[in-house]
Parts: sequence; C-alpha cells; structure tokens
Amino acid sequence: MTVTPPVSVHSAPVVCSPDGAGLMNTTLITVAPTGAESSKSDVPALPVTLDELVATARECQALGVGVIHVHIRDQHARATLDQGRLRETVQALRAETDLIVQLSTGGAVTDSEADRLAVLDAEPDAASCSMGTVNFGRDVFFNRWDFIVELHTAMRDREIVPEYEIFDLGQLSTLQRLLDKHGPPYGEHVHADLVMGVPGGMPGTAAALVAAAGMLPAGATFAATGVGRTTLPVMLAALSAGGHLRVGMEDTLTYAPGNAVTGNAQLVARAAGLAKIAQRPPMPIEDARSMLGVRERRTATA
Repeated sequence: MTVTPPVSVHSAPVVCSPDGAGLMNTTLITVAPTGAESSKSDVPALPVTLDELVATARECQALGVGVIHVHIRDQHARATLDQGRLRETVQALRAETDLIVQLSTGGAVTDSEADRLAVLDAEPDAASCSMGTVNFGRDVFFNRWDFIVELHTAMRDREIVPEYEIFDLGQLSTLQRLLDKHGPPYGEHVHADLVMGVPGGMPGTAAALVAAAGMLPAGATFAATGVGRTTLPVMLAALSAGGHLRVGMEDTLTYAPGNAVTGNAQLVARAAGLAKIAQRPPMPIEDARSMLGVRERRTATA
C-alpha cells in the first residue's frame, strides 16, 4: 500500500504574483447557470432544457468562461440527478463547447448520498465536493465526513478533478484533514470555491474572504461565489486577493436593485469586464485545464 505524504500548510496559497507571471495573471471564470432551487416559472430566463443549457454554455464560452458548473432538470424543469440525462448533458456540452464540464454532486438538499455519488458515473471532467454540512436558509445541506471521504476518493479513482466547496471557515479545516489523511486529489492540484453569502454560511464580505484565503492549503487556488446581493463585493475582493470567479443564475437572479438578470451571459460579461479592469483577463480554457489538472477530453460512455 502506498502512503501519500500529507499536504503541507506551511506556505501560502497560490495568489496573483506581483509581476503577473504564470497562470495567475489571468482569471478563471466559472458559470453556474441553473442550480437546483429556482423555478422556471419564477425565472423565465433560467436555462433548464438541454438546448437552453448548451446555448448558454456556448454564449458564455465566447465571453471568457472556462468551466461550467452543471445542475440538470427533468422534463418538468425540476431538479434531478437522472443518470441518462446527466450523461446526455456531458456529451452535448463536450460536443458543442470546449468548456471544462463540472457536474454538481450536491444536487438538491433532498438528494440521497447514493444518488449524489452516482453523478460521477456520467464521467465529467470535474465535480464539486462539498466540505461539510451547512444550514441553507431553512434547509440543511448534509455532508457527513465519511461521505466526503468517499466522494474525494471516488473522484481520484475515476480521474475526475474535484472542486472543494467551502461554505464556512471550519470547512477549510475539514479540507486540510481530508488531504492529510487521504492524500491529494486527482490532478494533484487543490482548487476550492468559497461559497459566500448563503444564509447559514460565511458572509459575503472582504474580511471573510481574506480569512478564508489565508486558511487554504499550501499551493491551493480558489474561486469565490457571492450569493445574491453579495455578488459584487465578493467578486471585487476575490480579484484583489488573486482569486478566481464563479458567477451565474444558480447564485444570483438580480443584476442590480430592481433589475432582474436577463441571462447568464449578462453576469459573465460583468465578471469578465471586472477581471480585465483588474489586469487579470479571463483565463484561456487550455490554461484552466493545465492549472486544475484536468485530463484530456473524453466522451461519456453510453
């Protein structure tokens, strides 16, 4: 049995270097276009069919997106983890875009652990891996330690790159414990998404982002997601701290007070514009694959 050395925490996480050298002079932009919570009847611009999702993906790629974080819906536009639909979605996105296809293993708060783990059978490039239980408004998003370990290990065995979802500061300690006890992820690179502003999780503030970034494992990179009205402060704080961005209608439905989001492209265009202002323009997809350790593209099996 090969024992993997523990991941060190004695050096700083990867941030934008002062001279702009390397991959970190650009910004990886992830779009999360749909989510599992909002309804199509309430949000007509939400992409819920496969055709709508592919069209959104192509439009967002053209604006600078490198990763698409995917939740899917059934024929009634309800959140689902149906295996056939997941595979069809992965195949369609690979056929029509160059994006890194990242499936959500979080699903909806009512989904079982078995169904969430089975998401990996659709063979995405990447998948989310949540680092702990969190109150999600009135609901509870449940993530047991043993399930976290199983998900992390299964992704490594299947050569799927994880994105570690962090909803609160204590979950960064869980991430470090996971890496120390069970070794690094597939691709060897640790990338976390700081999900901020969820009622029950860490606030979407610059102070919280700085605290979280300071607790990342050595060599890790991070993106930040600001939910709802925290979108802009989180984006600006992430860019100033050398982080990357996740935007999309999963997390934000209002572009400005009184103005509903017209589509995911509107949010992506704003993120790309801010990244350019910060002199860290959108990261090319091939560079994103290199940074995250995503393997060569493949087609999901039938």
